[in-house]
Amino acid sequence: MTAPWLSLVIFTPWAGALAVALLPRGAERTQRRATLLFSLSTLLWAAPLLARFHPAAPGLQEVENVAWIPSLHIRYHVGLDGLSLVLVLLAGVVAPAALLASSGPLPHRRLFGSLFLLLQGTALGAFLTVDFFAWFLFWELSLVPAYFLLRLWGGAGAARAAYQFILYTLGGSVLLLLGFIALYAAAGTLDFAALADLGRSGELALRLAACGRIWPAAVFGGILIGLAVKVPLFPFHTWLPPAYAEAPPGLAMFLTGVMSKMGLYGILRILWPIFPSALRAAAPVLIGLAVAGAVLPALAAAHQSRIRRMLAYASVSHVSTCLIAVFAVAAGSPARAAGAAGDALGGALFQMVSHGLSAAALFACAGILESRAEGRGDLADFGGVQLAAPRLAGLCAVAVFASIGLPGLNGFIGEFLIFRGLFTLNALAACVAVAGLFFTALYLLGFWQKVFHGPAAGAGAGFRDLAFSEAAPLAGLAALIVVCGVAPQVLTWMFNPLVARWAGMP
Repeated sequence: MTAPWLSLVIFTPWAGALAVALLPRGAERTQRRATLLFSLSTLLWAAPLLARFHPAAPGLQEVENVAWIPSLHIRYHVGLDGLSLVLVLLAGVVAPAALLASSGPLPHRRLFGSLFLLLQGTALGAFLTVDFFAWFLFWELSLVPAYFLLRLWGGAGAARAAYQFILYTLGGSVLLLLGFIALYAAAGTLDFAALADLGRSGELALRLAACGRIWPAAVFGGILIGLAVKVPLFPFHTWLPPAYAEAPPGLAMFLTGVMSKMGLYGILRILWPIFPSALRAAAPVLIGLAVAGAVLPALAAAHQSRIRRMLAYASVSHVSTCLIAVFAVAAGSPARAAGAAGDALGGALFQMVSHGLSAAALFACAGILESRAEGRGDLADFGGVQLAAPRLAGLCAVAVFASIGLPGLNGFIGEFLIFRGLFTLNALAACVAVAGLFFTALYLLGFWQKVFHGPAAGAGAGFRDLAFSEAAPLAGLAALIVVCGVAPQVLTWMFNPLVARWAGMP
């Protein structure tokens, strides 16, 4: 077993949650700084992992695999590959930015900081664990701090939004748990790699079918729905707009930037390798749902009057574009389309990171606008903001045009690769999904025009520009958006070899 670098990545935020909880009351500045310091630990521990990472090496790296509950064959098993690494880095960037965006006056800051660090640690654990028992604990524990952060610090409709959030996600978790109990009964292991070997050979389906012909499809369907709720896949997305709209800005940034990637990660890490045949058979239906998720929420976003609800629907649309690529590759393709599969998968992984950065920046901007307007957040509440707040206007413009897919920014790279691959793999899905790009440009440019241009109106009058604590997270995210757009190899070197192997999977 190697040095426990991955355990340090996962559990340092949890140690920070305990440390912040034990700080004396009233020391708000100390609480804020301690929370930020422990949140930054993810990037600190990730630096040596990044330096030692070998993207072409097969299998997992930095593995920690020790017995946890021997009587049940349960192990604490964590490991790192290109997919895990980019998501750890994404969490390491978005979490501190979200905390900086929450640096204003906040009741019960000590509790807020502890819950946020607990949430950060659970997301990291879900990205690094490769045994279902521990992975499910991290997956499930993420709901607890997310619920209380939304319920206690959310807006006027937070109680209803939090209830809907926990109801949907717990329902999905129950299906996940039942599915893996069935897998354990059939295979005698909860290790992802061992289950994937059985899945690729067809042995797993045979063992499940021995319990009844319906079991292979039922187990696959339960795990699929459990993951689909988290992404979310259309039509399981209805919990997301109210949750994102009512969450405090920092939580909204983390939900859209990091937690939405947990479902995508689960599909790539669990569903695809363990159920390759079932996923291939279901792919036409799933592609249809993902296309609907790319187009219909984008159309809904164009008709929203509240900024954060518009951005919430936009998040569903952007993540659905990644799902189209994943399902199109999973549907199978002839050998001549291997390059297209690599483009689509590589674009999906790149877009996961791109969306995390740009969507987090947009929610940070929305939070700043609401704070200036004393809680109001409709498009009609603003006008001419760029004249009063040019720094906010400039940084928000970077996130807006990245989300539209402007060349030179990160959003263009992911979308270009996805659609370049899709037009070979599934031209019909690509042609329909392009409508989502049109609606994205429509509502985001409309947002940009109404809020930042024209005569000063409503909350736009007397608007003050960014303070340093507000500018810092936005400037950092904007810088990464530009760097990834100009030099995409800063990301692609980590996962390109992994994508090449996956694209050749049957």
